[in-house]
Amino acid sequence: MSFTAAGVRRGFIVGQPLAPGVLLYGMVFGVMASERGLSWLQSALMSAFVYSGSAQLAALQGWTASGLVLPLIATILVMNARYVLYGAAIQPWLRHTTRTQAWGSLFFLGDGNWALSMREYEAGYRDAGFVFGSGVAMFAPWVLGTVVGHLLARSVPDPAAFGLDFMLVAFAAAIGMAMWRGKSDLWPAAAAALVALVLHRVLPGGWYIVGAGLAGGLVGAWRHGR
Repeated sequence: MSFTAAGVRRGFIVGQPLAPGVLLYGMVFGVMASERGLSWLQSALMSAFVYSGSAQLAALQGWTASGLVLPLIATILVMNARYVLYGAAIQPWLRHTTRTQAWGSLFFLGDGNWALSMREYEAGYRDAGFVFGSGVAMFAPWVLGTVVGHLLARSVPDPAAFGLDFMLVAFAAAIGMAMWRGKSDLWPAAAAALVALVLHRVLPGGWYIVGAGLAGGLVGAWRHGR
């Protein structure tokens, strides 16, 4: 296993076909963040340090004028729990790299470049620079798209008219369909939906998203352990 500039370059190039989609996704978040009152700098910093479209859009769904921070933090943690599994799966790539190389690669790790990296590893490629390079290829258009979307938000006075407020639902539905394994997934999905409906009525902020994620995960873990 190595970590070379050639590997970084290869990862960056391989990641380019996904970059336009990431840019567009970032623009949608930028528009939605502007509607919620975030400045372009706040939006860009959120994209840079949270770096998760699903978690960031979910946080915006629960954004309130009362400034409840705890539900937002909990929402982001629950939505990003999958990165624990991503980190474990990517371990064979990074176990022989330096700490700086590993931490840098993990900082830029996202859904798209994780999938690309796992595919390359299965194909026999062993330059860990690929993980870092493909991560940068996803990260740069995400932050850039956020800023561009925020700056163009004034020309989109009503995001709902273009269906932009449906982005999180569409993204979650696409992920759910891609990961659907059959009838065994009905129980976690039903538990998440039921808890979300109840909490949406009784608690303010984004707690319904947190509760749905926890309920679905717990029911799924219970059924898997039977």
